[in-house]
Amino acid sequence: MAIQVRLDPAKTYQHMEGFGASGAWWAQVVGGWEGNPVREEIARLLFSKKDGIGLMTYRYNLGGGSKRSGKGQFPNPERRADAFDDGETGYDWNRDSEAVLMLREAVRQGAEEVVFFVNSPPERWTVTGRTQDKFPFSPNLRKDCEADFTRYVLDVTEHFLAEGLPVKFISPINEPMGLWIGKSGQEGCFYRPSGMRRLLRRFADEMERRPALKDVKLSGTENNDLRMMNKTYTRALMKDPAIRARVDGVDVHGYCFPPLRFLKDVKRRFRKYMDRRYPGVPLRMTEWTEMRGGRDCGMTSALVQAGTMYEDLSVLNVISWQHWIAVSQYDFCDGLIYIDADAQTYSIPKRYYAFGNFSKFIPRGALRVSVETPGAPACLQSLAFTAEDKTTYIFINHGQMPLELALPGQTEEAEMFVTSEDRSLESEQIKTGAFTLPGKSVCTVII
Repeated sequence: MAIQVRLDPAKTYQHMEGFGASGAWWAQVVGGWEGNPVREEIARLLFSKKDGIGLMTYRYNLGGGSKRSGKGQFPNPERRADAFDDGETGYDWNRDSEAVLMLREAVRQGAEEVVFFVNSPPERWTVTGRTQDKFPFSPNLRKDCEADFTRYVLDVTEHFLAEGLPVKFISPINEPMGLWIGKSGQEGCFYRPSGMRRLLRRFADEMERRPALKDVKLSGTENNDLRMMNKTYTRALMKDPAIRARVDGVDVHGYCFPPLRFLKDVKRRFRKYMDRRYPGVPLRMTEWTEMRGGRDCGMTSALVQAGTMYEDLSVLNVISWQHWIAVSQYDFCDGLIYIDADAQTYSIPKRYYAFGNFSKFIPRGALRVSVETPGAPACLQSLAFTAEDKTTYIFINHGQMPLELALPGQTEEAEMFVTSEDRSLESEQIKTGAFTLPGKSVCTVII
């Protein structure tokens, strides 16, 4: 007997902003493939609504300068980042040219929103003189340089806004609780809650004095582990009215150390905390990747990602969901696309298509509504969204066996997009009175 899908459009949740991914640090690699059409193809696959999966948000890494100086310990040199700061002389807008090229290409292909995020302030304003901390839990931004750092980030933002790029968010602090020392592998800077609040207040005040930034928001706190200090940093973020006027939500990362696949209870508790202390303040998931070594290009990793997105959308009620690196050259379960940097080629894992089951079909402004599947096995997860005259369902079947579903009262034909071991966002016509979800699949049904 088919599992009955029960939609209750009167029971509503969050309005969606969209989906996105980061350009760190692949953009400075792919952007250098001059004359190779692959770099345009990759941007199109990610950001085009017609020929790709329609990601709305592009996260650009505003680096700290380790790429140019060579300072710090970076096991992978491609995780070094450039900076536009040119010492005492001003700005060099020709720097980071490869990554900037991919930023522009992402916008040209369809990205509607750019986030500038900072892992570390430029080296000359740090305590250590490099973009990594010397000791654990030791702030690296010099207090006497906070104004310089603020001015720099806002000047860069105004420069690219004047170019016509849609910079909507500035994130001056990334994962403030991180251990950015020694072989941490990337630029980073520790901040205590009080230091984070002081710096963001400086940003908020300076942004008020710049008319060109009137529509740009601050992003915070971008803590890396949902289980650690999120409430503490959130309180520091929310208690200052000037900051709160510029921060229209709380941004979180979905990592967990040691790695765990699903953190449903942790997410439920944090959502309850937000509803109790800060009702109406939305959450965004601005970074996630499966913390597992080895490339998994099949449905196993794709279903982990889809299940995580389901939890974040239905438990945390996030209004935006952003993957970590969009493109990977690593032996890791991370990229939506994998590249071979030597051959300048790419390959596409199932993770890309499963993400597209969400990003391609849930438009900005879509409203999540209640959907239930009583009596369904635990392997089935369901979401529903309404926008204009369409209802979009997402069904995730974690089980090996196919599942029969039915939409009560619906007898017309509909379109279903299937991602499974042998299908990649393939379209098929179904009868809504009874249709089949393949085993180990992510399916989108549009009524």
